[in-house]
Amino acid sequence: MPSEELSFDDLRIGMAWSSRQVAVTAEAIVAFGAEYDPQPFHIDPAAAGAGPFGGLIASGWQVAALAMRQFVEARPFGAAAILGLGIDELRWLKPVRPGDLLQVRGEVVGLKPSKSRPGRGVVRSAVQVFNQTGELVMSFLSNTQLPARP
Repeated sequence: MPSEELSFDDLRIGMAWSSRQVAVTAEAIVAFGAEYDPQPFHIDPAAAGAGPFGGLIASGWQVAALAMRQFVEARPFGAAAILGLGIDELRWLKPVRPGDLLQVRGEVVGLKPSKSRPGRGVVRSAVQVFNQTGELVMSFLSNTQLPARP
């Protein structure tokens, strides 16, 4: 994890990074669900036990927010700000449950100089979120913008 700010020109296809692990608690699942995704399997442990997942699970949006936090904290582009342009192919692959430890891994899979903003480039990263047993729970492609060298 570089401490200096990287420019678009410093990046190469295949550059990879990993975040630290973050714990997911039942309390955080219920709080997020109550605020943003109030479905029974996110907010009510008893109802969740009788539901399609057999227990409480995190909202996919909560997992996405946790992944963003981990992406920012990992600083894959050094001190450079992560200017998001969007994500593609977001997939929620496995339920995230209380007690899970999540780790985010990313890899640069595309680099394209910006046609509309000279002096900048678009970085495409394959981002994957794994639980403590190595199961892939979420994936997406992230498109970010970085300045090029002057």
